[in-house]
Amino acid sequence: MSRFTVTDLPLAGLKLIERQVLDDQRGFFSRLFCAAELEKCGWHQPIAQINHTYSAKKGTVRGLHFQHAPFSEVKLVSCLQGEIWDVVVDLRVDSPTFLRWHGEKLSAGNARALLIPEGFAHGFQTLNDNVQLLYCHSAAFQPNAEAGLNILDPRLAIVWPLPISECSQRDQVFPFLDDQYSRGVI
Repeated sequence: MSRFTVTDLPLAGLKLIERQVLDDQRGFFSRLFCAAELEKCGWHQPIAQINHTYSAKKGTVRGLHFQHAPFSEVKLVSCLQGEIWDVVVDLRVDSPTFLRWHGEKLSAGNARALLIPEGFAHGFQTLNDNVQLLYCHSAAFQPNAEAGLNILDPRLAIVWPLPISECSQRDQVFPFLDDQYSRGVI
């Protein structure tokens, strides 16, 4: 029996995963990851790393992060507490949706996750205080392969639902896109 409902999203390979929540008088049960089921959706590697984030303040933005090949990664992002606006940007040069973004609301209450394929930048904005996320990664973090896009880049024109209250200095100084990005040099 499948514990997930999978929906294809407008950017090829990007999937919305809705977890089946089983609840009773004790609380609930929800499966966060199943290799056999998620393999059908594009997850073909073992989990290399699991990360947990906490953001204290509503309006906080983290991202837009990615790792250069050959350290690109598949991510499964779930919100465990609170609610976020989760955003991905397609960085695959050969994709018809190259440099387009897509956003989805993820929350502890809606039991949704994003399965993000290799070749995407990822970030999110917290929609309330005290938000926690869990990320499963198919590749371990490689500091020398890390990069990012500027969250306020006018060429991306990402619509953040709230004024930005917090953002790290590192994320604020990621460069805006230039002509090299348009030619696929990322």
